[in-house]
Amino acid sequence: MKLYADNKKARFDYEIIETYEAGLVLSGNEVKSIRNGNISLKGGFITFHNQDAFLTNVHIPRYKYAGNLLNYDPERSRKLLLKKKEISYLRGKSQEKGLTIVPLTIYNKGRHIKIEIAVVKGKKKYDKRESIKKREVNRELQRKMKSTI
Repeated sequence: MKLYADNKKARFDYEIIETYEAGLVLSGNEVKSIRNGNISLKGGFITFHNQDAFLTNVHIPRYKYAGNLLNYDPERSRKLLLKKKEISYLRGKSQEKGLTIVPLTIYNKGRHIKIEIAVVKGKKKYDKRESIKKREVNRELQRKMKSTI
């Protein structure tokens, strides 16, 4: 399993409540671009239209060796492959106050490119400070453990 992109900003800005794995409907050029590591999840989110879920505002640049691609939009909405029960559950969660759905990671599973999405709740400023303090304490402990060994 190779990790192509990780949304570190979402992990810092939001408290993760639950995660889901979904497939993506992509064109061949987008698949090649992702496999080269050219993708940005920053600012991405999940929207719902009819009975489908879409990945919105994720930047996948044009594959550099592709021919002339007319009308290629690097930030187009891409359909997520989820079960109907999961879509209806996630739609309900996204309509709750304070909850949203964001992409966390894009990776491959066998031949297929998968995306991990999460139902998240925004952190307050003091929660962010607390997570920074915890991270610094863990780093200090790791340094001390390393120096004693």
